[in-house]
Amino acid sequence: MTAEPAGHVMWSPDPLRQRLADHTVEDVLALPDDAPRVELSDGVMIVVPSPTYDHQDIVGLLWHWLRQRTPEGLRASMATGVALSLDTTFEPDVLLVDAEVEGKRHYSKAHKVVLVVEVVSPGTKRRDRLEKPAEYAAAGIRHYWRVEQEPIHVFAYDLVGDRYELVADSDIELVLSAPFEIKLPIGDITP
Repeated sequence: MTAEPAGHVMWSPDPLRQRLADHTVEDVLALPDDAPRVELSDGVMIVVPSPTYDHQDIVGLLWHWLRQRTPEGLRASMATGVALSLDTTFEPDVLLVDAEVEGKRHYSKAHKVVLVVEVVSPGTKRRDRLEKPAEYAAAGIRHYWRVEQEPIHVFAYDLVGDRYELVADSDIELVLSAPFEIKLPIGDITP
């Protein structure tokens, strides 16, 4: 017995276009409804692994915490995209964007993004710790947070020049002055 209806073919990226690395943000936006979540890295589509319940609980709690405290002029969002260029898009777990970003959009341009947050999972360690911060920094996104699990520990970075520098980290309370005054009890985002 098969899990797919007869005649249904599961979507996957076109192998030739993957080798050519010529996908663009328009290709991602045109994906069929049954396509998995993908990010685009230098024209190559990368299927994003499904998150765990704990991962999503952290994301939801952090988004809710930020949404309640974000000052006027900013908007908290989760699992929406950032277009770093025409051939590179990421979907950070949580982000703060300029409030003027249109609500019907799926992607924000990098210059409209104030903060990106990645919650690290076993399948995303390398990308969340190394690859994505380098790309976010190159795009000029001013603040990057990395949330490690087991135990929950938040690392906050600010863009200095063309790279991120650690400004605070905690498994008890994250205290920051930017992008606004923040005193985040880590227990508030722990499932």
